[in-house]
Amino acid sequence: MSEYERWIKQELDDPDLTAELQAIQGQPEEINDRFYRDLEFGTGGLRGVIGAGTNRMNVYTVRKATQGMANYLLKHADGKPQSVAIAHDSRNKGVAFAQQSAAVLAANGIKAYLYPQLMPTPALSYAVRHLHCDAGICVTASHNPAKYNGYKAYGSDGCQVTADMADGIMNEINSLDIFADVKKMDFEAGIQAGLIEYIGEETVSAFIEDVYQESLLPDAGNLKLVYTPLNGSGKMCVLRILDKIGVKDVTVVPEQSEPDGNFPTCPYPNPEIREALQKGLELCETVQPDLLLATDPDCDRVGIAVNQHGEYVLMTGNEVGIMLLNFIAQVKKEQGKLPAHPVAVTTIVSTDMVDPIAKDYGIELRRCLTGFKYIGDIIAELEEKEGSADSYLLGFEESYGYLSGGYVRDKDAVDGSMLICEMASYYKRQGKTLVDVMNDLYEQYGYYKNDLCNFGFEGEDGMKTMNGIMDTLRTAPPAEIAGAKVIGTSDYLLSVATGDKTGPIDLPKSNVLEYRLENGCKLIVRPSGTEPKIKIYLSGKGATRAESQQTIDAMKAAVPGLLGI
Repeated sequence: MSEYERWIKQELDDPDLTAELQAIQGQPEEINDRFYRDLEFGTGGLRGVIGAGTNRMNVYTVRKATQGMANYLLKHADGKPQSVAIAHDSRNKGVAFAQQSAAVLAANGIKAYLYPQLMPTPALSYAVRHLHCDAGICVTASHNPAKYNGYKAYGSDGCQVTADMADGIMNEINSLDIFADVKKMDFEAGIQAGLIEYIGEETVSAFIEDVYQESLLPDAGNLKLVYTPLNGSGKMCVLRILDKIGVKDVTVVPEQSEPDGNFPTCPYPNPEIREALQKGLELCETVQPDLLLATDPDCDRVGIAVNQHGEYVLMTGNEVGIMLLNFIAQVKKEQGKLPAHPVAVTTIVSTDMVDPIAKDYGIELRRCLTGFKYIGDIIAELEEKEGSADSYLLGFEESYGYLSGGYVRDKDAVDGSMLICEMASYYKRQGKTLVDVMNDLYEQYGYYKNDLCNFGFEGEDGMKTMNGIMDTLRTAPPAEIAGAKVIGTSDYLLSVATGDKTGPIDLPKSNVLEYRLENGCKLIVRPSGTEPKIKIYLSGKGATRAESQQTIDAMKAAVPGLLGI
């Protein structure tokens, strides 16, 4: 309450915030939710609901975070001038948050390079590396609902910040008063002083060209496409790369073509969710393309629906990752370009079906924690420590994130869109759809099935509930799940595995629990790093599609009891 009173007495320079604070007078629960904590800064930066309060995304929390980053950079500068690249997507307040971040950096004597138009998150990762910056900021809430915005922070390598850097920035942030300790200057004055500079077309073209270097086919012009950027940042870059690979027959979903942070036709703008693709699917009924392509608002994830005899079949992120690995390996092998020691990377929660495919092509498959920064770390390791940058074939996450090159250190839906279209084109020439290809792979390797359950926990009590669930699972693990005995567990926070895979876990510590069952199935519990929810990843395999689905359904039914909800 005291912090609320302090805010309401301030002369705030965003009138929307003042109006909100006045509107919630006499509402203690609402005030508590906005002020019971500060937004937490972690390896994913900040993410929260837009609005007034310390637990909200607004110009004051953004400025404070940026001041913390500035302090951290200056303390570690060793006398070297510092610079930061900044981008934003179509989110509400995105322009203001990006400009205010630049203004705070400028006030601290740090050069800010700012994209003048909305750009994909991977283009920010690219700019950090291309402009030799010391850090990066991308104002985005990725695929969250419209009420959210966020602030992704990047290191000089173009990866999202390490845990050590995030902790260092967080310590700096915690030492600041949100009003008294943040340096500010006028944005236009920063431009005039040369401390803020717009990123030019040269960088954008270089990004597109480096994506194009990952192309595997001379031409994909036989493909017909419907594309939706879901009112986000993908349109310009995706259309440019599709044009370069020869895909000319592209119809953009009109209702979702232009940037709009309210996402009026897709309240949850996530290509994993069928409802977000509904407008695109409706247009497909008229246009009858080979493929519906959808990128999320910051264009680092891409989802597809495939024309299978007139019916549009949505493919999962795992399925696309499986097919991409097989396609890239197959084409490179045909072209005589498969490296001597090829490496692919995926996460601990992604499908096990890639293991036998990788084995068949002689690919070393490395697994890492959820979060593309960990895939980026492995790419860097291949380049810098192992001297084998050309070995890297593909990194993917089950949540629709893909990257086939080392030009950035984040998932890239521009690259993903290009590769998916080339893959569809390649198999179309063989008379196959991507559904046919996936069915062939299932027949060859078995019917692997993955699913995801989400359980939301809003507010202060929600965080306590989430923590309590994880503590209970950790201290009193289940002996069986869905009638199947638990034969092994992995606790990624304690870095130890027991049962069938007893031993230490050589990965960074993370609040993740894995249960392996006697029937070959697997269940992983992980609190989301960006939303107030617990995610349950289900993995199973059966002799037939029906058997695999039956196993997953049984596990899904057991999840609420497992969580005690």
